[in-house]
Formats: sequence, structure tokens, C-alpha cells
Amino acid sequence: MTARSASASATPRRSNAVLAAFSGPCLPLAAFGVALPVTLPEFYATFVGLELGVVAAVFMAVRLIDILFDPFIGWGMDRTRTRFGRYRPWMALSTPMLMLAAYMMFVVVQPGAPPVYLFGWLLFLYLGFSIGTLGQLGWAAVLAPQYDQRSRVYGWWQVFNIIGVVLILVLPTVVVQTGLGNYADGVRIMGWAIVIALPLTIGLAMVAVPEPVTAGGQPHGSLSAYLSLFRKPVVRKLLLSDLLLGVAPGITGSLLFFFFGQIRGYDHTQAGLFMLFYFVAGLCGAPFWAWFATRVGKDRGLAVASVVSAVLYVGATLVPGGNFVLTAVVMFIAGLPYAAGLFLTRAMMADAGDEERFETGVDRTGLMLSILSATTKIGHVVALIPYLILQGVGFRALPGPAGNSDAALLTLQILFIAVPGVLLVLAGAVLKNYPLTAKRHDEIRLALEARDAGARA
Repeated sequence: MTARSASASATPRRSNAVLAAFSGPCLPLAAFGVALPVTLPEFYATFVGLELGVVAAVFMAVRLIDILFDPFIGWGMDRTRTRFGRYRPWMALSTPMLMLAAYMMFVVVQPGAPPVYLFGWLLFLYLGFSIGTLGQLGWAAVLAPQYDQRSRVYGWWQVFNIIGVVLILVLPTVVVQTGLGNYADGVRIMGWAIVIALPLTIGLAMVAVPEPVTAGGQPHGSLSAYLSLFRKPVVRKLLLSDLLLGVAPGITGSLLFFFFGQIRGYDHTQAGLFMLFYFVAGLCGAPFWAWFATRVGKDRGLAVASVVSAVLYVGATLVPGGNFVLTAVVMFIAGLPYAAGLFLTRAMMADAGDEERFETGVDRTGLMLSILSATTKIGHVVALIPYLILQGVGFRALPGPAGNSDAALLTLQILFIAVPGVLLVLAGAVLKNYPLTAKRHDEIRLALEARDAGARA
């Protein structure tokens, strides 16, 4: 019996029904995931009427504060011991927080709301969002601890994330095209959809999905223990790659409506459809990248996906305007590798959590996933810097009859096309010589299972 087959026999293979129920909360959580970097900044700059620089400053400030929450949330999850599990109580806690935040930020807000309104509710939203997403990621890590099965679990997780993104992007367009209301009405309906979906999907997951308990000593919260994680080559490479993978699509999302509207000449609905096709392609491509990772390893699979994504993205954004069908097709093709980065980095960090428990005897999975979440958020903060750059060159979200200057439009194109392409290539390059291979992880899982069996005996 090989190391991989022996390890796989220790934990049952989760059924598709269980994985679907587990992934259900991704639908409303992913709606937040696309609304925070894409919909809400543009919505508060146009409908609410805040200056671009103010919107960027508020989102960046809240993100930086929120990053400080994550290690404490992860540390708290690692220390949680209840009869309901370690992560499920945190998922339950996040539900009412996110429902209230969605109601206040999407449904209630009116034009002329002050920056302090955006700041306060955005901070509350991010706190609930961090608790919910970290809880689900930690739950995934213990649901299937084997190397390949973990790729499968996080692959399901990512597929449902993309479904959630697609559904939430469709809503404003459907509202406008069917005559039910304008774009602002579509955003409000988006908020109501999130409010309704949160208790339904999280409640189903609580009932239908088990949460295995892992062995390991109680983590301690000393600064040295926290900083020691950053000395691990596996963690450093993952964090840097995830940071780059967060900045690139963050820039794309924050500038998409401006680029396709003012550079390519498409309206708001058409630009939203381009994003929709991009995410649908990610849904279609996710199973391939999950399969590919089991053949070549997660690190190589992620590196290949990052480089392919860079080439396809730059090619798609260089297509001239005026041909909606052609642009839709190339945006779909560009989105095929989109899902790989998000679910493979999470699966790889869960593998790194196994290595940490093997070396120290302490389970820090929640903390390690929170660090990875923090780098993603840093990436989204950095992705808002283009708002400040554009304001500095005189770009206006609502340009008026005279339009924006040539220099401002050129700056927008550079930020939208060239910068994400370069970042995606770098994200793949930093994974060279990644040390935690499939073979090494199988050896660690066998040793952990033997240790855990001895502790139980």
C-alpha cells in the first residue's frame, strides 16, 4: 500500500451531496466577495455620490483595520472546543452580523450618505465576513485532510463561490433589462438576496455536514509563535503568491466598469455581462484545474494557471471595442483559469497546517488560514490604489460632456491591462522550488494519523 492510499483509507471520501451542502454558504459569501471590491466602491462613488478618493480611502482604511482582526479570529478558532465543533459556532455567529450589514449597506443607504456611514457599516461587514469565511475554510481543512481529497473539497468550495458570483452579478442586469428598476434597484435586490440566502445555506450546512475533530495541543498566542510561521518557506511562498493573485483581479474588478465604459464604449449592463462571462468561465474551468493539480501537484498546477491566466487576460483586454460578441468570447476564454488561484492556495495552506502540526504538535490551521486571508485583503487594499492614481491624473467616474483627458484614459488602460498581467506572471514564478510536495504531505499525513491513533489508544 502506498503512502497516499494508506492515508486516504483513514478518512472516508465525502459524498458530492455533503460537499454541496458544505459549499452552499459560498453563495451569499461570494456575493459579498464580488460586491466589496467591485460593486460597492463603484455604487458608492456614483449612486451615493462620494468622491472616488474618499471611497478608496475608506475601503483601504477599513481593510487595513480588518486585517488586524484576522489573526485574532484564527487564534480564537484554534482554541475553540465545543460539542458542535470548532468552526461551526463561528459560522453561526457570522450569520446575523452579515445579514444586518447587507441590509444597511445595500438596501437602506441613500444618496448623500456621509463617509462615516460607509466606514462604520463596512467595518462591521468585514468583521462578519472574516468570521464567516475563515470558519468555512477551517471547516474544509478538517473535512478532508488528504492531499488530493483536499483539492476536491476546495474545488467544490470554489465552484460554489463562482456560482454565487454569477448569480449576484446577474441580478442588477435582470432588474434593468426586465424593467423592474434601475441599477440602484438592482443593487438593493442584491442585498435582499444575500439577507435571505445567508440563514438558509449556513443552516443547511450546520445540519448536513460533519466536522471531524483533529488532535493537537492548544495553540498559544505569543508573538514568537505567530512570527515563526513566516519563517517557513512554504508559508512565505504561499503568502506572496496569494498577495499577487489578490491584487491582480482586485484591480480588474475595481476598474472594469470604467475601462469597458470609457475606453471600449460599452454600457454598464454590457460591462457587467463581460464580468459574468469571465466568472462563468471560471466555473467551467475549476474542475479541470482541480484535476490538473492532482496530476502535477498543487504548486505546479497553480503556477501554470497563473501564467496562462496572464496571457489570456492581456489578450482579451487588447481586443478593440465595438464588437460585443467577440469581447464576450475572449473574456470567457480569459476566465477559464480564474478559479485555480483561489482554491489551490487555500488547499495548500491547509496542507501547510498539517506540516505545522506534525512539527510542533500544535494545530494552528485557523491561524494560518487567517494569515492567508489577511494577504488577500492586503491585495484588495493595494488594488484600490489605482483609484487614487486616477484621481491624481484628473480622471472622473462621471466625466460629463467633455469626457476625461487622453492622459487619464491612457493611465486607466495601463492600470487595467498591463499591471494585472505582470502580477499574475509573478504569482506563478514565486512558487518555484515549492517544498511541500504531494509525496511529502502523504508522509506527514501517515505520521499524523499514527500519532493520533496512539493518542486515542
